[in-house]
Amino acid sequence: MSNKITPSVSFEFFPPNTDAMEATLWQSIKRLADLGPQFVSVTYGADGSTRERTHAAVVRIIKETRLTPAPHLTCVDASRDEIDEIARGYWDIGVRHLVALRGDAPKGAESYVPHPDGYAYASDLVAGLMKVADFDISVAAYPEVHPEAEDAVFDLDNLKRKLDAGASRAITQFFFDSDAFLRFRDRCGRAGIESLIVPGILPITRFPQMERFAKMCGTAIPDALRHRFDGLDNDAETRQMIAASVAIEQVQYLKSEGIEDFHFYTLNRSELTYAICHALGVRAHSEVA
Repeated sequence: MSNKITPSVSFEFFPPNTDAMEATLWQSIKRLADLGPQFVSVTYGADGSTRERTHAAVVRIIKETRLTPAPHLTCVDASRDEIDEIARGYWDIGVRHLVALRGDAPKGAESYVPHPDGYAYASDLVAGLMKVADFDISVAAYPEVHPEAEDAVFDLDNLKRKLDAGASRAITQFFFDSDAFLRFRDRCGRAGIESLIVPGILPITRFPQMERFAKMCGTAIPDALRHRFDGLDNDAETRQMIAASVAIEQVQYLKSEGIEDFHFYTLNRSELTYAICHALGVRAHSEVA
């Protein structure tokens, strides 16, 4: 029955830092907007470093599109008062969705250290944001366990704390072992988590870049996936075809297992994400009409 349901999708973008990157971002936003995403998230930089550019992108999305923006907020290098002020400012311009994250340690720091006057962890941040206003909050989840977590049980308990604090859904880090995600979803259910667990999907634009991302967040790269991209470093056209095939297989398998919501890490490109959504049955409004 679930295969007949058109999935709900959401997209992640990051704030551009050059004019060329800004042009690419807005071309992508305009194309993907036609697919009617539930929301579009805008990243904050791993260490909270892109605050002004994130805000500028969110403001433009509100002014120039009908999309629902969901800016990221992190605990890094900010007091509670500063974060609450940012959240109130977002609410005042019409933002109702947020993505609440602990955030990574700033560059040069050996490990994450909570701000002395700040929210220590994402669960604290969620609870604080819910006191500011009635936001719809998404948090992060790790099917293959957060690299800093003691073990899978600790990681799952932390996810439950974030959801119990008031978050509406969890969006996972990207993964390529779909069965690992499905096992994680089942473990969440057994732990009493009833909130939506949304798989995060990363279309592979450049394999070496993806490998760096995977190493940072603890995502396993199957040997079979490496094999499919072997020898394609200088063949962008074939690489894109393989990347689309890999992601389409992944989302169709997840859909066959009852998954009806997908979050795409677009890297500010529209081509692969648009093709994958089309294969899922998510069509532009003009095509549906």
